[in-house]
Amino acid sequence: MTVPAEIVGAEGLKFFGRISASISHEIRNALAVINEHAGLLEDMTLMAEKGMPLDAARLKRTAGAVLKQVQRVDGIVKTMNRFAHSVDEPLKGVDLAETLELVVRLFGRFAAVRQVTLAPESPLASVSVATRPFQLQNLIGLCLDHAMQSAGAGGTVKLSIAPLPDGGAEIRFGGLGVSAPTETPLAGETFQALLGATRTEISIRAETGELGLRLPPKIACDAGGEAGA
Repeated sequence: MTVPAEIVGAEGLKFFGRISASISHEIRNALAVINEHAGLLEDMTLMAEKGMPLDAARLKRTAGAVLKQVQRVDGIVKTMNRFAHSVDEPLKGVDLAETLELVVRLFGRFAAVRQVTLAPESPLASVSVATRPFQLQNLIGLCLDHAMQSAGAGGTVKLSIAPLPDGGAEIRFGGLGVSAPTETPLAGETFQALLGATRTEISIRAETGELGLRLPPKIACDAGGEAGA
C-alpha cells in the first residue's frame, strides 16, 4: 500500500503543534500558581519587616504549594521530552503500554476540558511491536478524540491492550456511545493515511461501544527491510 507521505507529514506537524500548545498551556498554568504564591511570600516578608510575626504554618503551606507546582512542571517537561524524542527514529520497536500511557498523559488536558475520564486498564498488557512511533501516537490521539466525542461529557473511555496470536496487539477504546458521532476525526484520507503508515486496521463495534486498533508485530520499511521488535 502506498502511503501518501505528504498527508502523513502535514498531519504530523498539526499533531505536534497541537500537543506542544497544550503542554505550554499546562506549564503557564503552573507558573501562574507559582507566581501567585511568590507574591504571597513577598507580602509576608514585607509584613515581617514592619514588625508583624511570621506565621510559620502559613509559610510551610506556601512553600509546599510552590514545591508541588515545581514537581508538576517537572513531570510535564519529562512527558514533553519523551514525546519530542518519538520523532528521532521513524521506525523502531516500541512498548505499546508505555506508548498508550504517554498519549493518555498528553491528552489529559483535552479530556478535562471535555469532562471525560480516561481510564487505562491497570496494568496494561505489555506488548512490543515494531512500528512508526510518532505516527502511532498520532493515530491513537485521533482515536481518543473520537472516543471522547462519542462518550460525551461525564463519560469514561476505557483503554486496554489485547495481545494477538500473531505477536501483534489490539488497542481497545471502550465506553463509546452506541451512536457514532456525526463528525469524527476517523473519517477522511488523513486517518486512512495514518492507518497505512502504521499498517494498522480499525474495527468499530457499535453494539459494544468499542473501537479497536489492530497492529501487526512489525511493519516493513519503505525500502523493503523490516524493523525488529
